[in-house]
Amino acid sequence: MVEVITCNERTEDVKEDMRIDGNGHTVENVAPEPVIHETKEDPETQTQKTRTWIWSVVYLCFYGFMVQLKPGEPFITPYLLSTEKNFTSEQVTNEINPVLTYSYMVVLVPVFLLTDYLRYKPVLILQSLSHVSVWLFLLLGASLLEMQFMEFFYGITMAARVAYSSYIFSLVPATVYQRVASYSRTSVLMGVFTSSVLGQICVSLGGVTYRTLSAVSLGFVTFGLLLSFFLPWPKRSLFFNQARLEEERKEAAQSELARMKPEENDGSVAPQGSNHKYPSWTNSVFVQMLKELKNVVKVPSLRLWSLWWVFNSTGYYLVLFYVHILWNKVYPATDNKHVYNGAVEAASTLLGAITSFAAGYVKIRWNLWSELVIGLITAVQAGLLLLMCITDNIWVCYVAYALFKGFYQFLVPIAIFQIASSLTKELCALVFGVNTFLGTVLKTIITIIVADKRGLALNVQSQFFVYFFYFTLLTVVYLGCSAFIITCHYRNQRAQEETTEVAIATELSPMTTVASEGTTAHNGTSIKT
Repeated sequence: MVEVITCNERTEDVKEDMRIDGNGHTVENVAPEPVIHETKEDPETQTQKTRTWIWSVVYLCFYGFMVQLKPGEPFITPYLLSTEKNFTSEQVTNEINPVLTYSYMVVLVPVFLLTDYLRYKPVLILQSLSHVSVWLFLLLGASLLEMQFMEFFYGITMAARVAYSSYIFSLVPATVYQRVASYSRTSVLMGVFTSSVLGQICVSLGGVTYRTLSAVSLGFVTFGLLLSFFLPWPKRSLFFNQARLEEERKEAAQSELARMKPEENDGSVAPQGSNHKYPSWTNSVFVQMLKELKNVVKVPSLRLWSLWWVFNSTGYYLVLFYVHILWNKVYPATDNKHVYNGAVEAASTLLGAITSFAAGYVKIRWNLWSELVIGLITAVQAGLLLLMCITDNIWVCYVAYALFKGFYQFLVPIAIFQIASSLTKELCALVFGVNTFLGTVLKTIITIIVADKRGLALNVQSQFFVYFFYFTLLTVVYLGCSAFIITCHYRNQRAQEETTEVAIATELSPMTTVASEGTTAHNGTSIKT
């Protein structure tokens, strides 16, 4: 974020310098007309711009809340397993659900790049169209292939979330990034919470069928699609458009130099202008950032939290994708009123929001205790997964899932802070994108081996045992690294203390030598030895 402000300041400086020729005389009408309006704004114009981005943020947060209103979402798996759809547990576990992971992996990178290149809004429209497709397939589809297409579009909606999370930063000045980010995240969480509560009320108290609930969800997402068409167009982005603006600015500067010093056109100005006109792709901002990734790996804190993001998010999302099937296995409710998926999702979302908020107030030496904290929380998550595997009480399963989700959400803001605090906004976005992609690749590999019918095709309880061993392995690695780092820290601290004591003794030794060169007699006269 600091880098963005600095770049803007430098841009303004360049524009001001372009008004002065080589002899120090003022050159009139050098800058384009829009630049003059941008650099010399009266208070009324600034107030108008502030009002514009405030209303843009309000509208975007309202949009973020509305697109999360899908009251049928917590009940998709019970709907597929019910007599209305009549799919078997094996079909849902080994043939339908894995498509979500594959779709997410395939479209993640293209969506990540297109989000910036198209400046967010088209990708959000694509996400809304995918939402509509999901619920249309759920309502009208009956075959296995149609349900797989439903999961494919669901993967697109998940991949497109990056557009919403970064879109808001393109609308506001850098001074309010932190504030508007909290507004954006809160609107999404409140949307998920409201949606889950609404779905549970409809099922448990209203006696609404899953099909009707899906129709209600289709109505909400269709309204979200209409809202997406009225989203404002941002004027800037992170990678592609920034590079284009930088190129245009350089070309303008070169043409201005040519106007100020025409006699040098044959010498140096023309070749420089031609170089800027045909830039090498290796000099693009995006490629330069890819080169910077090798430096990120060398920083211990960035390396640790990036690895946590890759490995722990993999296990987390695998649990989220298959936990509803586990609940149906533990308690195969014949009456829809006794299916409490919506209430559990609402409670776990609220708990996640609370733990995310609490994480902002944890003050410890993260460079020393990070591995230990991660190891202990991962160990607790492994224990909760084991409990979900062996229990036959659905309420124990519900509570274990809510706690599992809450512990993960506790570490998410810490990881974001640890990664983002030492990176520019552009590089931070790239690092998170790479981490998410690597986690998706790992998730796909595990899905192919464990869940897919072409792999082991394990039932859902066996899968959760695999996830338990996965988190146990991560716990052993984290705690082992923690023991090594803490041991090295205190060993180095002890060595420094000993070095300090030796240095103090060395400083005192000349005084001892001087004292030993003579003694004092009883009458006060000095006696040389």
